[in-house]
Amino acid sequence: MNLRITLQPAYVLHRRPFQNTSLLVDLFTLDFGLIRAVAKGARREKSRSRALLQLFQPLLISVSGKGEVKTLTSVESNMSAMKLQGERLFSGLYLNELLCRLLQNQEEHAGLYKSYREALVALQGTSQLEPLLRRFEMNLLAELGYAINLEHDWKTDLPIVAGSVYRFIPDLGFQASSLSAGAASGPTEFRGADLVALREMDFADEQTVLAAKRLLRLALSAHLGDKPLHSRGLFAIST
Repeated sequence: MNLRITLQPAYVLHRRPFQNTSLLVDLFTLDFGLIRAVAKGARREKSRSRALLQLFQPLLISVSGKGEVKTLTSVESNMSAMKLQGERLFSGLYLNELLCRLLQNQEEHAGLYKSYREALVALQGTSQLEPLLRRFEMNLLAELGYAINLEHDWKTDLPIVAGSVYRFIPDLGFQASSLSAGAASGPTEFRGADLVALREMDFADEQTVLAAKRLLRLALSAHLGDKPLHSRGLFAIST
């Protein structure tokens, strides 16, 4: 069946050359999720779509086609692209790569689209990066059906409390450990105090910041597989 999508809000997540003059573009759309499309002739110097198909540019796109890869039939925008630099640019690229790697083709994620748009707007400002990135990662996992339960021990259903230590098991959750808070040093072990702070998005304690990053990396790695994220390497280069 030929699918036609008209004037759909979208962002470019990734683009690469295709054949002689075209681009293969991964688009994140409001109502249809991830769409891969060919922008015919978009690499020609006088192509209007060449200038518009940029990262972090709010777009309205139209596509059609029968297969997994559609044909981009029109693209327009009446808004300027979001300007990101330095670590904020790398953060935006990281969000894009997560979406490209984890979303299934043509599955609607309107809530995640809103979270992505809000994250990009926040990246233009002076918001702290760590809470911003962790919030998006948690929203992404929840949208995919892998939400992290920061409220209860998955095995006993008892509340997670600040004075205990918990072991994290991807796709299951946290289980109380017999370790003391001072001995919580293993890669899958977390202080209850850090989990409570993350639940409240309180990043005042540097140890909470590090624990949150470690936790989300564990949770995402269970679904990303062994292939590393290229965008993570950009952060290492910049420091």
